[in-house]
Amino acid sequence: MIHARPLSDRPPPWRRELGATVRLAWPLVLTNLTMSLIGASDVLMIGWLGPTQLAAASLGFNFSMLLAIFGMGLITAASPMMASEVGRRSNSVRDIRRTFRQALWLTAAVSIPMMLILWHTGAVLRLLGQDEQLAALAQRYIRASMWSIPLFLATLSLRNFIAALERPLWSLVTGATGVVANVVVNYLLIFGNHGFPRLELVGAGVASVASHALMLALMALVVTRDRQFRRYRLFGRWWRSDWQRFRQMARLGLPIAVSHSFEAGVFTAAVLLMGWISTAAVAAHAVALQLASLTFMVPMGLAQAATVRVGIGHGRADAAHVRQAGWTAFWLGTGFMAAMAALMLAIPGPLAGLFIDRSDPANAEVAALAVSFLVIAALFQVFDGAQVIAQGMLRGLHDTFVPMLFALFGYWIVGIGVGAWLAFGRGWGGVGIWTGLATGLGIVAVLMLARWLLRDRLGLVPAAPGPD
Repeated sequence: MIHARPLSDRPPPWRRELGATVRLAWPLVLTNLTMSLIGASDVLMIGWLGPTQLAAASLGFNFSMLLAIFGMGLITAASPMMASEVGRRSNSVRDIRRTFRQALWLTAAVSIPMMLILWHTGAVLRLLGQDEQLAALAQRYIRASMWSIPLFLATLSLRNFIAALERPLWSLVTGATGVVANVVVNYLLIFGNHGFPRLELVGAGVASVASHALMLALMALVVTRDRQFRRYRLFGRWWRSDWQRFRQMARLGLPIAVSHSFEAGVFTAAVLLMGWISTAAVAAHAVALQLASLTFMVPMGLAQAATVRVGIGHGRADAAHVRQAGWTAFWLGTGFMAAMAALMLAIPGPLAGLFIDRSDPANAEVAALAVSFLVIAALFQVFDGAQVIAQGMLRGLHDTFVPMLFALFGYWIVGIGVGAWLAFGRGWGGVGIWTGLATGLGIVAVLMLARWLLRDRLGLVPAAPGPD
């Protein structure tokens, strides 16, 4: 007798996968947006102090984010590991708890050396040829804000856990609370309002630490009080070693961390190259990059959703589920970025005016440069979305090493190579640097997508178990 396959075991149709992806992705997107808004609110409010403070904060922030993103990549390995376990056994508790605990261990292991490096931000920036005044101001800002890094990574571990269980709404709630807290503390401490001391850049750093501490406390409260989460007892005996799982996470996470660092490093290198051009170029780059970062939050959230949804299919050894989950996230993300590209091309001036007063003659050069950079940024929006979602799709298949090599080639050999040549060899200035960034992102997108198309031939999707 031939038995019909149970409906629950059949690959989900496209409409069902679309609904599942959107339900998972939209809180992740908005959560990423809240994280970006913390940085954007810092740029916005520091920008009111003047172009010099804005340029210094941009230098310091980009340098610190280069290190923080490396740690973020390591911790991100927990997401596909937990998602695959959910795909194998939806009621698994012990394995998911083991993965979460080792994410905390990795957080502790990576935070200490990063903070030691950040303490010497000024010396590093001077070594890289940056202006003495900007380096000194950037160091003051970073020494106040760097304490937020371990708080951020621990919060990320909790977000990966609830995302793997496909309940990311709490991440959005805590993220939105963090944005409000950051704006309020910035308002009080940057400008010395309502009797608080005027700390300027140091005040912005203190605000970042306070907002991240609040978000971590709220997330910890959620996972210990919510009925679905508390059964995992995530913080029970978290200090116990589990070296096998630690090494497994490190092997999977290290290529992700390096890939993230290559991408973040390109933009940090771009800031440094801008610093060799002029202070106005650095400030304009900060404005354009903030706008590009805001739109990037949508494909980044879809990439996180793709990692979970593809990871579940990977755990089930379900090739149809993997295919549907990956392509659904991909087309949603690239479609959105195409729309954002059209918007940036249509109104670059008003968008730049959100971050800098274009009516002030002192800001005329910065405003003009920001508009020219935004025109180029619009052109690589689709490439940026495609490459990050394709990475998320491959990450769900636990494929991280080869994508790391793609990132090295596309971001640094092509992106920085072309950008530096155009900026200094051809005299394009900052526009040349942004053109190089666009070229590098396009190369990475093509390579990632080609590997996804070859996933079955490369054996990235495990074969489904045969009949007994």
